[in-house]
Amino acid sequence: MKVKPRILVGCPVCQKPDILKEFLNSLQNINKEEIDIDFLFIDDNVVEESSSLLKSLSFTGAKVDVLEGKCKDNYMCNEHTHTWNNNLVWKVAEFKNIIIQHAKNKNYDYLFLIDSDILLQPITVQHLMEQKKDIISEIFWTKWTPESIELPQVWVCDQYTLYEPALNMSLSSDQINAKVIEFINNLRIPGVYKVGGLGACTLISKNAINKGVSFDRIYNISFWGEDRHFCIRSVALGLELYVDTNYPAYHIYRESELEGANEFKIRCNYKNYN
Repeated sequence: MKVKPRILVGCPVCQKPDILKEFLNSLQNINKEEIDIDFLFIDDNVVEESSSLLKSLSFTGAKVDVLEGKCKDNYMCNEHTHTWNNNLVWKVAEFKNIIIQHAKNKNYDYLFLIDSDILLQPITVQHLMEQKKDIISEIFWTKWTPESIELPQVWVCDQYTLYEPALNMSLSSDQINAKVIEFINNLRIPGVYKVGGLGACTLISKNAINKGVSFDRIYNISFWGEDRHFCIRSVALGLELYVDTNYPAYHIYRESELEGANEFKIRCNYKNYN
């Protein structure tokens, strides 16, 4: 009898109830035929309804653990953007490290870290595992501000640079724009691509976990956000970062984008609905 790979889905949660319902419904629709999945949530909600949704959660054939978050803070998000501060960033980093350690202690084959405003296509987790990469994200696209174009949650280098800088020479603004457009257009083509940074929807192998990946701050790097420190440390450990673009996820970055959730679920053939 074939032994199914064991995957832990982990997520720190501080989310509005309507968005959280869609996220949990997405997890219900993960294709589990070829994998065994358990779930670990860290409840950092300040809205009681959201905490209640987590505490009442169950998945057929899966173990669900909910840990209580500490020192809950107000995380401000609105129709324009999301507002982070240092305390929030490094608190989330600590939560993600707790999830990594749990996956290591319980000897899971993979850890899938996902943010609580992401909807998945049902085949995503299994597909990512089949790519045999140590660290690979599924792509999603976001208008970081309402007036901006959609951009990916992956990047080429540094903080969020979307092009490969030229060594020992400067590039004109036209050259930079052309490189950015080329990078973005390539990601619209289904495939698997090596990248310099990623986050929010990421499968991590046991090998990567055992090598020591973490979201700890690297003291001599000033880049903003725990994902940058995770990615830099991972590459320094000899691991490579990839993004898959075959099954793009849907990002409910602001409440107005809830309108697109039903269309996404219908297009992806969700069988279980809220």
